[in-house]
Amino acid sequence: MVLVLPFRKQERIVQRHAHNGPAGLGRAFVIFATMLGALPFVSPANATGDAARGEVLYQGCQDCHSIEKNDVGPLHKGVFGRVAGAVPDYDYSPALKNSKIVWTEDSLDKWLSGPQQFIPGTKMFYEVKNPQYRADLIAFLKERAR
Repeated sequence: MVLVLPFRKQERIVQRHAHNGPAGLGRAFVIFATMLGALPFVSPANATGDAARGEVLYQGCQDCHSIEKNDVGPLHKGVFGRVAGAVPDYDYSPALKNSKIVWTEDSLDKWLSGPQQFIPGTKMFYEVKNPQYRADLIAFLKERAR
């Protein structure tokens, strides 16, 4: 049995302990619960981001994105205040190009919580369901993607 968690490091921890049978899987749950307990329970309205935690979380985003260059996804440099779908030399979906959304903390929070729900027809599919993780990622981007 393998739990799929939102970030590779946590997934590897659970997989490693799950191979040890039921006792190992129980240990994985304890580790995961401890990790969750380290984050305060927050809703999007009261989430305060931590850029240092956001930097760690951003490593998972780097499968598709970079601060400095286009990849599978567009670069993030200058994202705040930019109109969605406006990075040169990136092939956006028509839905995102035509959305006229300006990237702010609020619009990025909505985007990260469910890009397909926020802008149906967009290419991005990855969701960050945890409000604290979203706040941390946004704080990181505000600090590092200027």
